[in-house]
Amino acid sequence: MSNVDQLIARALGIAEDRVTDGLEYQSIREWDSLGHVSLLVAIEQEYGVEIDDDLTLGLRSVAAVREFAAARALGGTRGDAGVPAGAAGQEERRTVHRGLEGVVFDRTAITHIDGAEGVLEYRGYSIHDLAERSSFEEVAHLLVHGELPDAAGLESFAKQLRALRTLPAPVLGLVRSLAHAHPMEALRTCVSALGAFGPQRVPGTDESYAEALETGVSLIARIPMIVAAHHAFRTGREPLQPPEDATHAEAFLTVLLGERPSPAAVRFIDKGFIVHADHSSNASAFTARVAIGCRAGMTAAITAAVAAFAGSVHGGAAERVVGLIDQVGSPGNARAHVEALQSRGEPVMGFGHRVYRTEDPRVRHLRSTVVELSEERGDTTGLDILDAVATAMRPYSRHGVAPNVDLYAGLAYRLLGLPDDLAVPLFVVGRTPGWVAQALEQQSNNVLIRPLLTYDGPHGRTYRKADGR
Repeated sequence: MSNVDQLIARALGIAEDRVTDGLEYQSIREWDSLGHVSLLVAIEQEYGVEIDDDLTLGLRSVAAVREFAAARALGGTRGDAGVPAGAAGQEERRTVHRGLEGVVFDRTAITHIDGAEGVLEYRGYSIHDLAERSSFEEVAHLLVHGELPDAAGLESFAKQLRALRTLPAPVLGLVRSLAHAHPMEALRTCVSALGAFGPQRVPGTDESYAEALETGVSLIARIPMIVAAHHAFRTGREPLQPPEDATHAEAFLTVLLGERPSPAAVRFIDKGFIVHADHSSNASAFTARVAIGCRAGMTAAITAAVAAFAGSVHGGAAERVVGLIDQVGSPGNARAHVEALQSRGEPVMGFGHRVYRTEDPRVRHLRSTVVELSEERGDTTGLDILDAVATAMRPYSRHGVAPNVDLYAGLAYRLLGLPDDLAVPLFVVGRTPGWVAQALEQQSNNVLIRPLLTYDGPHGRTYRKADGR
């Protein structure tokens, strides 16, 4: 271990074997903003230099500090020999990444996506294996706890979810009072309200990891009940009490539909929840990370994620896809409809994805259950229309505009007799475990997420009082 490595270890308060070239500012809890200041002070004292803004920006990795120390050992001065490459003039050369396109802001062990090959894995398990062989309870446990449970662990987790389903009476009353509202408006409001009924913390303290985990699991159990109870109230029904032994999907559908669901409906909802459960750093997951990164707590993080997901270019797109069936009308109109939209430069809803350059790997699983539901109900019209649109869109697939997860989901909800405006809330029910897992991962090695803006407005303007403007 070199002297500079020992200096880094002492300044950050970490073991020397953790000092590697891959270690960077904010990549570990100990190298936070305060730890960085401690390191800079230690470097100043060791090498007799005064670290300015350029060096502060440059010395953000072990590799950079080692480079700096090597230059000093060779007789480098405060000049270029002592400044890590790329540090000087960083402000002037800073690149703007609109929408954070292509920016990697952290590491994750939750979800892997290969957009070019159409690969989606949760903690190393293929979405195809999970969708065909697993259950929502298993996948939620995998995301939140990091591993698939054994039989006893699965039963324990399922029992925990069942015990947490009941909504606090004031929250249920709030759901009733919002029967007139759009389901996503009601959901966002009521998720926020759940924060008043979670674990009570000592005033002035931050939520612990254990408290965040407890709250996260309760949200996985209760968010479906909010969606289902709201639909019951707005259709003039009192929410049913689901059977005590009902699975997550069965309980949700029982309250939502007001009756015991068919096996095909349960299979669709269970599979739909699995394929929707997480999708790495999408806009809503990033929003959850930003909120919990501020130490706002799990309920605040999930509320923020719900709010972001409601947007028309994120989760809200699912509701708009359902209208495609009505716009096309029949399979024979599909090609003309696609050509008309393309000629006007308008997108075909249900196609294209920010990540995938080939077909979204989740599509096949939702389509297979739509086939089953369509056959069960003796009506394949909607399925035939969407398949015809997919065929008409095939020439665009090689350019990355292939079917996405929204294409068949909305039709399935219609086949279940549900209104189109429930497409997004049902997506939220499935996505909640992923948001919880993302928030927990952020909290476990937290850093305040604070990107920059490049200012391009005016400078040096003179203030004048209102009567002189």
